[in-house]
Amino acid sequence: MDLTPHIDGFRRDLLAAADVAAPEVREATERLLFALSPTVRLALMDAISQAAAEITAKLPSGSVEVRLNGRELDFVLQLPLADDPGFSPPLDEADDDGNLARISLRMPETMKAKAEEMAARSGQSLNNWLVGTVRAATRGDGPPSGNADPAGETSGKRGRRMTGWI
Repeated sequence: MDLTPHIDGFRRDLLAAADVAAPEVREATERLLFALSPTVRLALMDAISQAAAEITAKLPSGSVEVRLNGRELDFVLQLPLADDPGFSPPLDEADDDGNLARISLRMPETMKAKAEEMAARSGQSLNNWLVGTVRAATRGDGPPSGNADPAGETSGKRGRRMTGWI
């Protein structure tokens, strides 16, 4: 997306408004617009990036990214394929009561890196991938619950064994 036409339109409108004033006002407006053009460009980029983040938050899976390519913006839409093992179907009406809960999750850095890699492979953000993983686990089609070994054995280390999947 080329922002230059939008910035030029903004500049034209302000100069047209300054035309009704004295010549020195028009000159001051031209100098001010020259100085403000980069700020206007950054403000537009920020607004577009926020819009992409809001769209991503509304998607059940996948993401919309805005990337800077020279002075232009490129949009990248990443959606998982339905046959992708990391695909997370949209929320069922029973899952979505309209309320969202925010949590803090602490995990080892190596585990986070692996989770990010798996999310990227499935074309999802880490947050969407984690939501899909928790959704699958809470529906009973995810990892085993609890910390017992599926084979019924326990580890020799202080009687604790953790099992699960990533």
